Amino acid sequence: MNKLLAQIAKFGVVGVICFIIDYVIYRIFNAGFEAVGFDNVFPQYYLISGFIAFTVSVVANYILSFKFVFERKEDMSRKKEFIIFVILSAIGLGINELCLFVGFDLIYKNWSWLNGIMSASFAKDVFFKFGATGVVMVYNFITRKIFLEKKD
Repeated sequence: MNKLLAQIAKFGVVGVICFIIDYVIYRIFNAGFEAVGFDNVFPQYYLISGFIAFTVSVVANYILSFKFVFERKEDMSRKKEFIIFVILSAIGLGINELCLFVGFDLIYKNWSWLNGIMSASFAKDVFFKFGATGVVMVYNFITRKIFLEKKD
């Protein structure tokens, strides 16, 4: 049990680092798209920002996860390990994008009382982004533990 708690703590630290990478890139791209008026052409521009940011953070997460969190399976090639990691991450990306879309486009934009308690920017860039990250973090830990970690 102590080993699992230590692993969860390490996963949390790696997750925070990768979230910072993800979040900073997400905000930079959102600001860039808004500055050039792309938000007027494609209102879901934040999904593109989310895709780019998530992709960069996955590479960092792969490196840090196997350096500090998970024990590699000795009978699995690094190529196969990376492919499985990317597939699991792609599913995580889908969950992330779905959470952002449902949260912002379906909930925030249609529940007028939310407009009174938070701005669109806060809803998109903080509230639903952090919520999506929490959901994906739980998914990532469970699936990586099941499919990629060496069994004791």
